[in-house]
Amino acid sequence: MSQLMQYNKNPISLREGKVFIDGVEVLDSVNATINFTPDVWTGRQLGERGQSSRWLGYTITGTITRRRSTNWLEVKIKEYLNSGATPEITIQGIMNDENSDYYAANGANTVTCVGCVLTGDLPLTRLDSAGQVVDDSIGFNAVSIV
Repeated sequence: MSQLMQYNKNPISLREGKVFIDGVEVLDSVNATINFTPDVWTGRQLGERGQSSRWLGYTITGTITRRRSTNWLEVKIKEYLNSGATPEITIQGIMNDENSDYYAANGANTVTCVGCVLTGDLPLTRLDSAGQVVDDSIGFNAVSIV
């Protein structure tokens, strides 16, 4: 069907995608977010009524939520405890909803973050009498995107 004859809009479904850590698909991933936040300078010169802004740098952050089914996080922590070297990982997110208007126009949306370092609390054990499943939310910072 041509784009002119299409009646329904097809935004990207958030369910259609994949997450990879160091090239290995995170099959227990249930949520992933990658954010680019510019460091913005805003100011004005004498006689100007409006302000000018420019980007001076940026921060790349993200969160992966997973249903715990592997021990990769514990392995990374043990590697750090044994070596003292900060573990760096590569994280890639792919939005690939083939039925979306975005995919039809642009293909899959792929973001690869390099130099990623895990941040915040890294959950080792969680117990709850309500009997829910374990969802770990793991934050990270990245040096750059490629």
